[in-house]
Amino acid sequence: MRKALIFTSAILFMLSGCGPQVITTPPSKRMVSTIESGSRETPPPPRGQHPTQRPYKINGKSYYPLPSADGYKETGIASWYGEPFHGRKTSNGETYNMYDWTAAHKTLPMNTYLLVENLDTGRNTTVRINDRGPFVKGRIIDLSYNVARKLGVVKKGTARVRITALGEAETIKAGNITTTRFLPHQDFNKGEFFVQIGSFTNKDNADRLKEQMINWDKKAVTLRYDRGDKVFYRVQVRAGTTMDSARRSERVLTEAGFPGAFIVAR
Repeated sequence: MRKALIFTSAILFMLSGCGPQVITTPPSKRMVSTIESGSRETPPPPRGQHPTQRPYKINGKSYYPLPSADGYKETGIASWYGEPFHGRKTSNGETYNMYDWTAAHKTLPMNTYLLVENLDTGRNTTVRINDRGPFVKGRIIDLSYNVARKLGVVKKGTARVRITALGEAETIKAGNITTTRFLPHQDFNKGEFFVQIGSFTNKDNADRLKEQMINWDKKAVTLRYDRGDKVFYRVQVRAGTTMDSARRSERVLTEAGFPGAFIVAR
Protein backbone atom coordinates (compact mmCIF):
# COMPACT_ATOMS: atom_id res chain seq x y z
CA MET A 1 0.00 0.00 0.00
CA ARG A 2 1.45 3.31 -0.99
CA LYS A 3 2.46 5.93 1.50
CA ALA A 4 0.55 9.16 1.29
CA LEU A 5 2.06 11.47 -1.27
CA ILE A 6 1.63 14.96 0.03
CA PHE A 7 2.61 18.12 -1.81
CA THR A 8 3.28 21.44 -0.16
CA SER A 9 5.47 24.35 -0.98
CA ALA A 10 8.21 22.23 0.54
CA ILE A 11 8.38 20.35 -2.79
CA LEU A 12 11.11 22.80 -3.73
CA PHE A 13 13.10 21.57 -0.75
CA MET A 14 12.46 17.94 -1.59
CA LEU A 15 13.67 18.56 -5.11
CA SER A 16 16.77 20.36 -3.95
CA GLY A 17 18.72 17.28 -4.96
CA CYS A 18 17.67 17.70 -8.59
CA GLY A 19 19.98 18.83 -11.32
CA PRO A 20 21.50 22.32 -11.23
CA GLN A 21 20.64 25.04 -13.67
CA VAL A 22 24.26 25.68 -14.64
CA ILE A 23 27.31 23.57 -15.50
CA THR A 24 28.80 22.20 -12.30
CA THR A 25 32.52 22.48 -11.73
CA PRO A 26 34.40 19.19 -11.28
CA PRO A 27 35.14 18.13 -7.68
CA SER A 28 38.48 18.66 -6.02
CA LYS A 29 41.34 16.21 -6.71
CA ARG A 30 40.94 14.84 -3.19
CA MET A 31 37.32 13.94 -3.88
CA VAL A 32 38.07 12.52 -7.33
CA SER A 33 40.63 10.15 -5.82
CA THR A 34 37.88 8.40 -3.87
CA ILE A 35 36.27 7.24 -7.11
CA GLU A 36 38.93 4.61 -7.63
CA SER A 37 37.79 2.76 -4.50
CA GLY A 38 34.10 3.50 -4.98
CA SER A 39 31.27 1.40 -6.40
CA ARG A 40 31.78 0.09 -9.93
CA GLU A 41 28.15 -0.86 -10.48
CA THR A 42 24.81 0.87 -10.52
CA PRO A 43 23.66 0.70 -6.86
CA PRO A 44 20.33 -0.90 -5.97
CA PRO A 45 17.76 1.20 -4.10
CA PRO A 46 18.06 1.13 -0.29
CA ARG A 47 16.39 -1.85 1.38
CA GLY A 48 12.81 -1.33 2.44
CA GLN A 49 12.46 1.83 0.39
CA HIS A 50 9.15 2.41 -1.38
CA PRO A 51 9.70 5.15 -3.96
CA THR A 52 6.72 7.31 -4.79
CA GLN A 53 5.27 8.46 -8.07
CA ARG A 54 3.83 11.74 -6.89
CA PRO A 55 2.90 14.40 -9.43
CA TYR A 56 4.64 17.70 -8.69
CA LYS A 57 4.86 21.27 -9.90
CA ILE A 58 7.98 23.34 -10.69
CA ASN A 59 7.86 26.95 -11.86
CA GLY A 60 4.13 26.65 -12.48
CA LYS A 61 4.42 23.51 -14.64
CA SER A 62 2.93 20.20 -13.51
CA TYR A 63 4.78 16.93 -14.04
CA TYR A 64 3.07 13.53 -13.90
CA PRO A 65 5.46 10.58 -13.47
CA LEU A 66 4.84 7.76 -15.93
CA PRO A 67 3.06 4.65 -14.62
CA SER A 68 5.54 2.43 -16.46
CA ALA A 69 8.87 2.74 -18.28
CA ASP A 70 8.24 -0.27 -20.53
CA GLY A 71 9.58 0.42 -24.02
CA TYR A 72 10.72 3.93 -23.10
CA LYS A 73 13.37 5.51 -25.35
CA GLU A 74 14.37 9.15 -25.62
CA THR A 75 17.07 11.16 -27.36
CA GLY A 76 18.16 14.59 -26.18
CA ILE A 77 20.62 16.59 -24.10
CA ALA A 78 22.12 15.29 -20.86
CA SER A 79 23.71 17.45 -18.17
CA TRP A 80 25.23 16.52 -14.82
CA TYR A 81 25.33 17.60 -11.18
CA GLY A 82 28.03 17.06 -8.62
CA GLU A 83 29.76 18.44 -5.54
CA PRO A 84 27.27 21.23 -4.58
CA PHE A 85 24.56 18.54 -4.26
CA HIS A 86 26.71 15.76 -2.77
CA GLY A 87 25.16 14.56 0.51
CA ARG A 88 21.82 16.28 -0.04
CA LYS A 89 18.50 14.48 -0.30
CA THR A 90 17.19 13.35 -3.67
CA SER A 91 13.52 13.43 -4.62
CA ASN A 92 12.94 9.84 -3.49
CA GLY A 93 14.55 10.41 -0.09
CA GLU A 94 17.98 8.93 -0.73
CA THR A 95 21.18 10.81 -0.01
CA TYR A 96 22.77 11.94 -3.26
CA ASN A 97 26.19 10.40 -3.84
CA MET A 98 27.97 11.93 -6.82
CA TYR A 99 30.07 8.76 -7.15
CA ASP A 100 27.09 6.43 -7.59
CA TRP A 101 25.74 5.43 -10.99
CA THR A 102 22.48 7.35 -10.71
CA ALA A 103 20.58 10.06 -12.56
CA ALA A 104 17.58 12.40 -12.42
CA HIS A 105 14.64 12.33 -14.83
CA LYS A 106 11.46 14.40 -14.77
CA THR A 107 8.88 11.62 -15.24
CA LEU A 108 10.34 8.10 -15.37
CA PRO A 109 9.39 5.88 -12.40
CA MET A 110 11.89 5.97 -9.55
CA ASN A 111 14.40 3.08 -9.59
CA THR A 112 14.09 2.66 -13.35
CA TYR A 113 17.36 1.38 -14.79
CA LEU A 114 18.47 3.04 -18.01
CA LEU A 115 21.10 2.43 -20.63
CA VAL A 116 22.59 5.86 -21.37
CA GLU A 117 24.60 6.28 -24.58
CA ASN A 118 26.70 9.33 -25.45
CA LEU A 119 25.92 9.81 -29.15
CA ASP A 120 29.05 11.90 -29.69
CA THR A 121 31.57 9.45 -28.22
CA GLY A 122 29.82 6.08 -28.33
CA ARG A 123 30.39 5.52 -24.61
CA ASN A 124 27.54 3.98 -22.62
CA THR A 125 26.67 2.88 -19.09
CA THR A 126 23.75 1.83 -16.90
CA VAL A 127 22.19 4.18 -14.35
CA ARG A 128 19.31 4.12 -11.85
CA ILE A 129 16.80 6.97 -11.55
CA ASN A 130 16.60 8.27 -7.97
CA ASP A 131 15.92 11.99 -8.48
CA ARG A 132 13.81 14.49 -10.42
CA GLY A 133 15.14 16.94 -13.00
CA PRO A 134 16.65 18.56 -14.96
CA PHE A 135 14.36 21.58 -15.13
CA VAL A 136 16.30 23.35 -17.86
CA LYS A 137 14.57 23.57 -21.23
CA GLY A 138 15.82 21.05 -23.74
CA ARG A 139 17.51 18.69 -21.27
CA ILE A 140 16.19 15.18 -20.67
CA ILE A 141 18.42 13.72 -17.95
CA ASP A 142 20.81 14.87 -15.21
CA LEU A 143 23.71 12.49 -14.60
CA SER A 144 25.70 11.99 -11.43
CA TYR A 145 29.31 13.17 -11.59
CA ASN A 146 30.61 9.60 -11.87
CA VAL A 147 28.30 8.79 -14.79
CA ALA A 148 29.19 12.05 -16.54
CA ARG A 149 32.86 11.25 -16.04
CA LYS A 150 32.54 7.81 -17.64
CA LEU A 151 30.52 9.16 -20.57
CA GLY A 152 32.89 12.07 -21.16
CA VAL A 153 30.40 14.81 -20.27
CA VAL A 154 32.15 16.53 -17.35
CA LYS A 155 34.34 18.99 -19.24
CA LYS A 156 31.72 20.14 -21.75
CA GLY A 157 28.84 20.02 -19.28
CA THR A 158 26.27 18.59 -21.69
CA ALA A 159 26.09 15.90 -24.38
CA ARG A 160 23.67 14.34 -26.84
CA VAL A 161 22.46 11.04 -25.43
CA ARG A 162 20.01 8.26 -26.05
CA ILE A 163 18.35 6.68 -23.02
CA THR A 164 16.65 3.27 -23.08
CA ALA A 165 14.65 1.89 -20.16
CA LEU A 166 15.77 -1.55 -18.98
CA GLY A 167 13.22 -1.93 -16.16
CA GLU A 168 13.72 -2.41 -12.44
CA ALA A 169 16.54 -4.68 -11.31
CA GLU A 170 16.60 -7.57 -8.88
CA THR A 171 19.89 -9.06 -7.71
CA ILE A 172 19.96 -12.86 -7.58
CA LYS A 173 22.74 -14.73 -5.75
CA ALA A 174 23.50 -18.39 -6.36
CA GLY A 175 26.62 -19.46 -4.52
CA ASN A 176 29.45 -17.20 -5.64
CA ILE A 177 27.57 -16.07 -8.74
CA THR A 178 25.53 -12.86 -8.72
CA THR A 179 23.26 -11.98 -11.62
CA THR A 180 20.80 -9.18 -12.25
CA ARG A 181 17.42 -9.42 -13.93
CA PHE A 182 15.05 -6.59 -14.75
CA LEU A 183 11.50 -6.66 -13.44
CA PRO A 184 8.34 -5.05 -14.82
CA HIS A 185 7.28 -1.81 -13.18
CA GLN A 186 4.39 -1.38 -10.76
CA ASP A 187 1.39 0.34 -12.31
CA PHE A 188 1.13 3.67 -10.50
CA ASN A 189 -1.91 4.73 -12.53
CA LYS A 190 -4.17 2.84 -10.11
CA GLY A 191 -4.65 3.34 -6.40
CA GLU A 192 -6.45 5.62 -3.97
CA PHE A 193 -6.37 9.24 -5.13
CA PHE A 194 -7.33 12.52 -3.45
CA VAL A 195 -7.19 16.17 -4.46
CA GLN A 196 -5.88 18.54 -1.79
CA ILE A 197 -7.72 21.87 -1.81
CA GLY A 198 -6.47 23.55 1.35
CA SER A 199 -4.00 23.49 4.24
CA PHE A 200 -4.62 25.41 7.46
CA THR A 201 -2.94 26.01 10.81
CA ASN A 202 -6.41 26.56 12.30
CA LYS A 203 -8.36 23.29 12.52
CA ASP A 204 -11.72 25.09 12.57
CA ASN A 205 -11.00 26.57 9.14
CA ALA A 206 -10.13 23.12 7.80
CA ASP A 207 -13.31 21.62 9.25
CA ARG A 208 -15.43 24.38 7.71
CA LEU A 209 -13.99 23.70 4.27
CA LYS A 210 -14.54 19.99 4.74
CA GLU A 211 -18.22 20.61 5.60
CA GLN A 212 -18.54 22.84 2.55
CA MET A 213 -17.33 19.96 0.36
CA ILE A 214 -19.85 17.61 1.96
CA ASN A 215 -22.60 20.09 1.12
CA TRP A 216 -21.35 19.96 -2.47
CA ASP A 217 -21.73 16.17 -2.35
CA LYS A 218 -17.96 15.74 -2.25
CA LYS A 219 -16.36 13.21 0.11
CA ALA A 220 -13.63 15.08 1.97
CA VAL A 221 -11.25 14.29 4.82
CA THR A 222 -9.13 16.39 7.16
CA LEU A 223 -5.61 15.17 7.87
CA ARG A 224 -3.32 16.43 10.62
CA TYR A 225 0.30 16.99 9.59
CA ASP A 226 2.98 17.86 12.12
CA ARG A 227 5.93 19.53 10.39
CA GLY A 228 7.88 19.79 13.63
CA ASP A 229 7.72 23.54 14.05
CA LYS A 230 4.05 23.85 13.07
CA VAL A 231 0.91 21.71 12.71
CA PHE A 232 -1.19 21.85 9.54
CA TYR A 233 -4.69 20.54 8.82
CA ARG A 234 -5.05 19.46 5.22
CA VAL A 235 -8.37 19.12 3.44
CA GLN A 236 -8.50 16.49 0.72
CA VAL A 237 -11.35 15.39 -1.54
CA ARG A 238 -11.66 11.77 -2.65
CA ALA A 239 -10.89 11.51 -6.36
CA GLY A 240 -11.34 7.88 -7.38
CA THR A 241 -9.00 4.96 -8.01
CA THR A 242 -7.26 5.96 -11.25
CA MET A 243 -5.00 8.83 -12.22
CA ASP A 244 -7.44 9.80 -14.98
CA SER A 245 -10.31 10.23 -12.52
CA ALA A 246 -8.02 12.18 -10.19
CA ARG A 247 -7.04 14.56 -12.98
CA ARG A 248 -10.71 15.14 -13.80
CA SER A 249 -11.45 15.93 -10.15
CA GLU A 250 -8.45 18.24 -9.98
CA ARG A 251 -9.69 20.12 -13.04
CA VAL A 252 -13.26 20.41 -11.67
CA LEU A 253 -12.07 21.70 -8.29
CA THR A 254 -9.66 24.15 -9.89
CA GLU A 255 -12.49 25.57 -12.01
CA ALA A 256 -14.72 25.67 -8.90
CA GLY A 257 -12.43 28.15 -7.19
CA PHE A 258 -9.47 26.16 -5.87
CA PRO A 259 -6.60 27.15 -8.18
CA GLY A 260 -4.03 25.55 -5.91
CA ALA A 261 -5.67 22.09 -6.00
CA PHE A 262 -3.32 19.17 -6.63
CA ILE A 263 -3.42 15.38 -6.71
CA VAL A 264 -2.36 13.20 -3.78
CA ALA A 265 -1.98 9.42 -4.10
CA ARG A 266 -1.93 6.82 -1.33
